[in-house]
Amino acid sequence: MSYKEIIEKFRSLENLDFKVLSALEAGMEKFEFVPVDFASSYCRLPREETLYRLGKLEELRLIRRGGTAYPGYALNYFGLDFLALHSFTSAGLIEALGEALGIGKEADVYEALTPEGERVAVKLHKLGRASFRQTAKVRGYTEEKAFWLIRSKIAARKEYEALRKLYRAGVAVVKPIAYNRHAILMDKITGVPLFKVRELPEPERVLQRILENVALAYKAGIIHADLSEFNVLVSPGGSILLIDWPQHVTLSHPNAEFLLRRDVENLLKFFWRKFRVKRPLEEALEAVKGLKKQY
Repeated sequence: MSYKEIIEKFRSLENLDFKVLSALEAGMEKFEFVPVDFASSYCRLPREETLYRLGKLEELRLIRRGGTAYPGYALNYFGLDFLALHSFTSAGLIEALGEALGIGKEADVYEALTPEGERVAVKLHKLGRASFRQTAKVRGYTEEKAFWLIRSKIAARKEYEALRKLYRAGVAVVKPIAYNRHAILMDKITGVPLFKVRELPEPERVLQRILENVALAYKAGIIHADLSEFNVLVSPGGSILLIDWPQHVTLSHPNAEFLLRRDVENLLKFFWRKFRVKRPLEEALEAVKGLKKQY
């Protein structure tokens, strides 16, 4: 679904439509497909009105009808998107959604506009998207969808909490503003993914800045755990942003040492392969952990 389609559909919904979406969200904790009577009771709406709203939402492809033991309706990712966006707009945090900044396997990022005219970004976590698409081909909708919706909410909360801590610690991360369900509202994102950069005027300095920020995160008690050239953004002036923190771990994690080593090794291998910048892994790790001075 394009951002234009999202906006058009979002504007067509009324408060009662969002109320019914919320009922399905709540009901999916108990039902694979939420019965109409549950949704009607949750919303305190007549059954006929509830059915009308459900039909409208199904036509907009925000929910799906199905089930055998409990015939009813279930929320999909677009429905969850609308609930999160409705929360942000109701709170006066955003008033318009713009172009897609990135569509990935586990998240979509859109540009948004605040009521004050400032550009921000909305990241929508969508874990398991490919997984339950495949599941649907094999055994239908099943509980797989609800499982991944819940996991996406957990990922958003985890990343938001990490970003707040990292931002306060001075790490080069985007400023988090708010989160709701599977969505994070954050400051505008600038830069180009490192893997797309063909030329880097001062690659040694850029690598140094990245390692310094990995060290700051480590000092704050956080390890990225999935760091590579795919989640480092570089701006023309050489400034950087470290993005995508939902998989982060703390220093108390049993695999913390291994994950930190893998993060640093990924970076060093990339800079050697792409820019012929060489740094010894053990020395870089010691510098990150504060066991020796940075280069």
